[in-house]
Amino acid sequence: MKPLPQVPFSVLDLSPVRAGGTAGESLRNTIDLARHADRLGYRRYWLAEHHGLPGVASAATAVVIGQVAAATARIRVGSGGVMLPNHPPLVIAEQFGTLAALFPGRVDLGIGRAPGGDHRTARALRRHFGPADNFTQDLEELRGYFRPGGPGNGVHAVPGEGLDVPVWLLGSSDFSARLAARLGLPFAFASHFAPDYLHEALALYRREFEPSAALAEPYAMVGVNVVVAATDAEARKLFTSVQQAFLNLIRGAPGLLPPPVESMDGRWNPIERAHVDRMTVCSAVGAPAAVRRALDVITESTGADELILTAQVYDHAARVRSFELAAALRADAHRTTAAPPAAAPVASSV
Repeated sequence: MKPLPQVPFSVLDLSPVRAGGTAGESLRNTIDLARHADRLGYRRYWLAEHHGLPGVASAATAVVIGQVAAATARIRVGSGGVMLPNHPPLVIAEQFGTLAALFPGRVDLGIGRAPGGDHRTARALRRHFGPADNFTQDLEELRGYFRPGGPGNGVHAVPGEGLDVPVWLLGSSDFSARLAARLGLPFAFASHFAPDYLHEALALYRREFEPSAALAEPYAMVGVNVVVAATDAEARKLFTSVQQAFLNLIRGAPGLLPPPVESMDGRWNPIERAHVDRMTVCSAVGAPAAVRRALDVITESTGADELILTAQVYDHAARVRSFELAAALRADAHRTTAAPPAAAPVASSV
């Protein structure tokens, strides 16, 4: 099991649009946060495709990735992920081939199979729904466009063909875990909002993994909500924006990212609270020491090869500070002794 100092940290950014803000502000904040992440030593910076959600500005994912890559120098950039059923595989190959041509050695292509929006939005994106089980076929076609000579169907992705664009599979169930294992691809689990099958999916992925030209051994990345502040109380307050956003989502009324509140008491009923707590159980919230303990527990329990951190924080300066404090945890861990803690840490959503 890798200790925390050896586990790379990455960033998953949903480009949150806050109440009282604009999408333009959100996207500028994304570019600013990416510059900080680049400086702080995060391994990769991923953007997620969502549609029709007023609180998410990264719908045109490849466009935002290009802006982030242009504003940074070292960090890998990519999608966490692109929802392949929404697009012809050739279009995605051309988009990410273009990115890889502009930023060689820095582009990741994370692929998901969810719609990234409601049914009407999905229909507007796709126009004509195909069979639901086309994902595996579309994925193979997409990967084929990056091979020298293309997929053998006489169609060529230019740019794209012959370029090194690592493909990841993303998921929150056993489907993508099993497919990633069979194809020998890296796998990222969306435990930051759908943790129910985290351990089962990771076990299946590792058990069934078949080495490939892309990957010799299984490589799993785990999503974690991380909010770090000077004190536990301050971090818990910042985290109420996440809790309110999930509460609005389960009520069927997604909106802009709400400002934090002193307490969630009276804002949800016991059933709603249990639902939000379950969705956010893979979280580390608090002062640096508390977050370090929680991340140690998550890393040990999952065997994660990499953690991808996401933070839906209303105030941009507080969000940047949270990622700064989180990055320092790995540096601090290098300086700690090997003595065991006085008490076993307990992972918590708050």
